[in-house]
Amino acid sequence: MKEPARAARPRGEETLAGQLAQALRKELEAGAFRPGEKLPSEHEMTRIHSVSRAVVREAVAALRADGLVEARKGAGIFALDPADRPSRPFDDLTSSRISSVIELLELRTACEIEVAALAATRRSPAQLEGILEAHARIGELLRAGEPTRDADFAFHLAIAEATQNRRFPEFLHLIRAGVIPRGELQGAEPGARPKDYNLHLQEEHGRIVDALIEGDADQARERMRAHLRGSLERYKALLRSGRSLAEG
Repeated sequence: MKEPARAARPRGEETLAGQLAQALRKELEAGAFRPGEKLPSEHEMTRIHSVSRAVVREAVAALRADGLVEARKGAGIFALDPADRPSRPFDDLTSSRISSVIELLELRTACEIEVAALAATRRSPAQLEGILEAHARIGELLRAGEPTRDADFAFHLAIAEATQNRRFPEFLHLIRAGVIPRGELQGAEPGARPKDYNLHLQEEHGRIVDALIEGDADQARERMRAHLRGSLERYKALLRSGRSLAEG
């Protein structure tokens, strides 16, 4: 039986489950496992990747949501043919158009405002530490002038995980491709985002973090609302200006 490549260690921009899911996804899409072939057991994956069973289960759940594997009761997890994957909601999602970015931000606003409120009252000390690390990682990347997209996603995912409701991180994984707009869109040079995007990003994230530290659900709710609506308004302004994201 083939063993999937070991997932890279996290650097803050992705969770362990996200890294494992991505590593397995690449192998499945590359044909490392034939359709119908059994993947390593949950126990084997924990050994291969040096992660917990909870991490393996979350990664497998993401692959099942992608239509790449199926679970057979009492038998294990089996690869499906990626070519036979049925179309699913968000399959046509693209972050290369301003209109799509706006659609996603409206959807995220409806969801993540309450996610922040739940996280404020339910987060564990370890989860709060993970949120702080993700926030710090974005700051490091901004200072280095490096892309923040993966770290930005990791920040929002860490908050979703702190709700103790696994459906919220599953939802973010489902729309993963469009959660954080790309910096390079439709072949544009870096900087296609609104010019003040990163300036506001860390400041708004910091306010959310402060509310989570205080355990204040109302403040967390309002600060996440302000963050997402601020992003939404910046992209609407970009759309009104008549620029396309391809123009940079």
